[in-house]
Amino acid sequence: MTPPSLRPRFPAPFLVACAALALIVAACSSHPPRASLAQPSAPTADVCIYGATPAGIAAAIAAGKAGHAVLLIEPTTRIGGLVTCGLSHTDFRSFEGLNGTFLDFTRRVEAHYRAKYGAASPQVRDSFRGTFAEPAVNLLVFERMLAEMPTVKVWQCNELVSAQTTRSASGTRIDSILVASPDGRRERVRARVFIDATYEGDLMAAAGVPHRIGREARSEYGESLAPETADGQVQGYNFRLIMTREATNRVTPLAPAGYRRKEFTGVLPLLESGQIKRVFDYPSGCIFKAQLPPLPNGKYDINDVSRGLLRLSLPGENYAWPAGAAATRRRIFDTHVRWNIGLLYFLQNDPAVPAKFRDEARQWGWCRDEFAGSGHLPPQLYVREARRMVGQYVFTEKDTDHAPDDARAVLRREAVAIGDYGPNCHGTAHEGPRFGGRHTGEFYKQVVPYQVSYGALVPRDCVNLLVPVAASSSHVGFCALRLEPIWTSLGQAAGHAASLALTGNLPVQRVPVTQLQRRLHAEGAATIYVSDVLPGSPDFAAVQWWGTHGGLHGLAPMPAKPGQRGKNIHGQYYEAFPGHEARLEAPLDAPVKARWLALARSVGVADPALERETTRGGFLRLAHRLHLIGR
Repeated sequence: MTPPSLRPRFPAPFLVACAALALIVAACSSHPPRASLAQPSAPTADVCIYGATPAGIAAAIAAGKAGHAVLLIEPTTRIGGLVTCGLSHTDFRSFEGLNGTFLDFTRRVEAHYRAKYGAASPQVRDSFRGTFAEPAVNLLVFERMLAEMPTVKVWQCNELVSAQTTRSASGTRIDSILVASPDGRRERVRARVFIDATYEGDLMAAAGVPHRIGREARSEYGESLAPETADGQVQGYNFRLIMTREATNRVTPLAPAGYRRKEFTGVLPLLESGQIKRVFDYPSGCIFKAQLPPLPNGKYDINDVSRGLLRLSLPGENYAWPAGAAATRRRIFDTHVRWNIGLLYFLQNDPAVPAKFRDEARQWGWCRDEFAGSGHLPPQLYVREARRMVGQYVFTEKDTDHAPDDARAVLRREAVAIGDYGPNCHGTAHEGPRFGGRHTGEFYKQVVPYQVSYGALVPRDCVNLLVPVAASSSHVGFCALRLEPIWTSLGQAAGHAASLALTGNLPVQRVPVTQLQRRLHAEGAATIYVSDVLPGSPDFAAVQWWGTHGGLHGLAPMPAKPGQRGKNIHGQYYEAFPGHEARLEAPLDAPVKARWLALARSVGVADPALERETTRGGFLRLAHRLHLIGR
């Protein structure tokens, strides 16, 4: 079965368009990957992962740590997905929600800045504990993480052509995939387990796995944020530009190929109306949202302005992208280049632009030391949403709801990851003029940390495929999952699930989730949000085990304001969510003790010693030891 070609990631219209594209294609066809990412000698592996997004990298590391031969295939010259292509301000709510491979990544980023510039340097400060970083640094760290895995091999510049499947009584199986490089070479890759870690779900689609594109009707899952009638709309896309005002590192933007002045004159009345205060600002009243605080070394992650009068995202122009062939995706890519970069060029250079706006805009430019191979512009478009698998479990808005009368979200005992960022959508359509109209389908919901069930990664029928990015979810549910820390956690879970499927000779649908959770907890990966027992704590695994079975629910009531966050740090970042502490030192009062004893019996732990424990921590640690002995 042949899928639509993968999305184009190389910016044909940038600057001298054809020359830039030719350089990139040449790099794919004639230059080997970096030394740390050696190409394997044979296209056969235990686990084949398509898409070296952060989720794909996390999956490769997890399976590689278990000793499996892993082949990680990336269709472009650059691993790391959007994290190395402009999305440098990580989206999360609280540091306590970061865990597993993504937390390891951020710590390595901070360590890089500390080693290079010193512990007291502004670069370390601006890295925000390693969650804000220059794209080149993110790329370097990911490459180093993969280089530590001797059984993981990476192929770059290999695009999926087709997937070969067989059908039996036990279900559909992917036998092999065919990939092609720009020089025309084709390779047949066979593996026992496959993981689709692409943003678009291209391997999933190639294998014939059921999926959806668009929004469900409100009646389908009973979601408050869903539309009345189902449709094919997906979130708008834009570029996450990396820019600077540092003169020594600034490159002056040029007009993109196909630039037409008349497309941008509609911005002039908005500028004159006073509704737009600046060209670059944060978080609103501007055209280009320059995320604050800045990245290290005076760089800025530039994004679309939520609910703004003028948007970088173009919902409607991107509907054909998810299932589009190469030419379709190329056209959509080029449209976004002309809009995002053409608008900037107009504001910086057109004499009709009021001088105060033009002069301000001209202070900004591309970073000379970023994206040299693509005219200093990110080589990937920010694809916020594409295909979504319809799997064993469909993650919906209801997974982010409060449990009844509880500070916590509804309990999901088969959880393999957590998230603390609510459903958020930058808009799925546009009404009115491009200048001064408004996006529709836009929403932002405040929720408490929630869990993601294993079934969201698992197809209903295909026995050897896992899908951590184009995961099984409704449109509204996906709008919560679509963040790199969450995707990375799901990728880590997929890598370990693949390992368990291999060692047990099991279909992915029968992977024992309790064993998967145990592996995740051992690596500091969370399956429930606990604000005072973090990865690295000797109690982390015990608290995660107990909390995932429901032991931490019912300890704090629902706040007066659902989804209550902690104290604001800056912008979208907050201190820990209240009511999510384990408080291991707290006395074990009679009602909690009675409930915990019943829960212990339900998970096969029964010992008179538990009744003698007087603190939460003492009870929980003993219960966990007994569980490990008896498993």
